[in-house]
Amino acid sequence: MSGGRIHRALGLMSGTSLDGIDAALIETDGERIRAAGASLTVPYEDGLRDALRGILGTGAANARTRDVERALTLAHAVVVRRLLAEAGMAPGDVDVVGFHGHTVLHRPERGLTWQIGDGALLAAECGIDVVCDFRADDVAAGGEGAPLAPALHAALADGLDKPLGVLNLGGVGNLTWIGAAGALLAFDTGPANALLDEWVQEKTGARFDKGGQLAAAGAVDRAALAAMLDHPYFGRPPPKSLDRLDFARDAVAGLDPAGGAATLAAFTVAAVARALPHLPETPLRLLVTGGGRHNPVLMAGLAEATGLTVAPVEEVGWNGDALEAQAFAYLAVRSLKGLPITWPGTTGIAAPATGGRLFRAASLPPWPARRAPRRDSR
Repeated sequence: MSGGRIHRALGLMSGTSLDGIDAALIETDGERIRAAGASLTVPYEDGLRDALRGILGTGAANARTRDVERALTLAHAVVVRRLLAEAGMAPGDVDVVGFHGHTVLHRPERGLTWQIGDGALLAAECGIDVVCDFRADDVAAGGEGAPLAPALHAALADGLDKPLGVLNLGGVGNLTWIGAAGALLAFDTGPANALLDEWVQEKTGARFDKGGQLAAAGAVDRAALAAMLDHPYFGRPPPKSLDRLDFARDAVAGLDPAGGAATLAAFTVAAVARALPHLPETPLRLLVTGGGRHNPVLMAGLAEATGLTVAPVEEVGWNGDALEAQAFAYLAVRSLKGLPITWPGTTGIAAPATGGRLFRAASLPPWPARRAPRRDSR
């Protein structure tokens, strides 16, 4: 069934890998994707990246965090203006912006999730209505608050053979399983690029392992890998989600740069393989999005460890560089229409629920609009 009016929406995603801001335009009625428009990725300036890294896991609504939030929001506003200029569009051509912000702390077991990013400021800067704070209502209702992209995955997968697996290898890995009748199951698999990127930056100064070259040159330390896999998270049934800081690199601390990269890549792969037994049915194939799909070591390892056909999402015509941003554009429209953005199978919430907080471009409160982290108890 059609959801009625077609909206042009712009989505923004600042991922856990700390690489930058993804932005994308789509046209949707909140159910089907009518068209995918222009997209871009803008790397963080080093100062902002370092500032974000410095507040991860703190959960403190202090002056430092507020300064970072303001800088982050203004950086997103620049990206919005740049995307619109490249697409030959004006603010009035877009109905809504879906603004994820950046996750500082995610502890759903404590009823807490916090994504910094000021929706009021972004709306005022861009002249477009903004929907943000997508996770808080789900967590307050007992859900995990993540992952949120399954709604888009399901919409895009209409017409594809199922069961289907969609694996996002960003900072944290997450898997969406779509059944033949449309059933959804989704959860975080474990670290994806976050630990590997941190290792490569520390050892080589590069931001990531380009082409998997460093990992390909090393040997996996089986003892270190076993130690990392001995984590209670992997035994928990889904739905389940992670904070970026839930896993550490302690087990590989004594390894050489190539050996550490190889072992961390193997950890990402093994975490995905351990996720498959939780699925109701083995997927026919695994479509991979996120930066990890560019790493041949990860892609080859996934195919070997899972025994599945593993391919980048581009194989079915999706844009893996824009998919997460497209998801928040789609969720923003669903939020406007009061449609669900989370389901029992995606976050563990008791019943399908909508979410998000709307800031109108007109009649907004002046900066600063300060919000502390959501601390709802279950």
